[in-house]
Amino acid sequence: QVQLVESGGGLVQAGGSLRLSCAASGRTFSSYGMGWFRQAPGKEREFVAAIPSSWGGDNLVYADSVKGRYTISRDNAKNTVYLQMNSLKPEDTARYYCAADRYGSGSRASYEYDYWGQGTQVTVSS
Repeated sequence: QVQLVESGGGLVQAGGSLRLSCAASGRTFSSYGMGWFRQAPGKEREFVAAIPSSWGGDNLVYADSVKGRYTISRDNAKNTVYLQMNSLKPEDTARYYCAADRYGSGSRASYEYDYWGQGTQVTVSS
């Protein structure tokens, strides 16, 4: 069982930056693929970014809408995955969730993730 706790959300002006963190419990964090998803009010949850496990290669995956602005990374020593978000836009406003995939692939597909955090709210004002 893995527990995930997100932090770092908040209110920021358009063009600003935030860094989200997701702290994971457990001793096998490095074996999990990790992903970030977001859900805006009235919309379906959507994929944002993913990073494979430590032995899954270095194939970082991003949604087209955030490519070039967001960066996903992980620190296995701290059991933490990060999402650096730059050049934020009002349309980035959403609740952001991290998720863990025990097979380590780091997928775009939400159904491949086994564990989810409670989310952290990001609000971008215009």
